Amino acid sequence: MNEEKKQEFSFEKALEQLERIVLNMESKNLSLDEMMKSYEEGKKLSDFCTKKLGEFEKKIEILVKETAEGPVWAEFKPQEK
Repeated sequence: MNEEKKQEFSFEKALEQLERIVLNMESKNLSLDEMMKSYEEGKKLSDFCTKKLGEFEKKIEILVKETAEGPVWAEFKPQEK
């Protein structure tokens, strides 16, 4: 999955595609090459979803802190890999 494709993916679309890859790998007799290609694509999607979840978690932590302690003036910046 190249950077441009990652940019246009939402978390939900990436997760859907990851689920399709897993089902395909579990239900079909794939060649070793096909299995490796599917695994590599699934790993990239999994990494993308994990990164997005981490970003969402940080945003939620900021919001919870704001609610508990009053306004917090912090700028959220996504983590770079």
